Amino acid sequence: MNRSESNASLPRGPAPDLWRHTLSQIPSVFGRLVYLCSLRDPNTGVYQHYGLAQAFSDQEADRVLRQSHEEAFAEWLCFPLERQRADLGLYLEGLGDNPRTLLDAWIRLTPYRNLVPAGAREVERKLYLVDLETILELLRNEYGVACPDPDA
Repeated sequence: MNRSESNASLPRGPAPDLWRHTLSQIPSVFGRLVYLCSLRDPNTGVYQHYGLAQAFSDQEADRVLRQSHEEAFAEWLCFPLERQRADLGLYLEGLGDNPRTLLDAWIRLTPYRNLVPAGAREVERKLYLVDLETILELLRNEYGVACPDPDA
């Protein structure tokens, strides 16, 4: 089978295109959450991706990105805590910064709170935050990052 024949059998459309060209290149599920959230306008909640919008439409890009964000979030929530920790570690390693500096900033600034999809249920939001903050506390102890609140 030649390359054009094998490509012809691949699913077509915005979701497979997004996966094939972008999401499959991100090694951690947490990294996919960060990426997908970065495509969401914080003022309107609309997801924007120039390439998908050009190939399909603005509305279709928003729909596919929103759905992909929700799927990545659900996938991460289904991981046991140990796997979440490993996945977050993979993401943090990929950033290439000093882990202590990253953890300190994350604990103080809580940027991870913005990664929750708008359509997530309250119980999912709470589970995500409890899991992530538990992992961050473990990593904080592991890396010797000072607690931001001396009374804590």
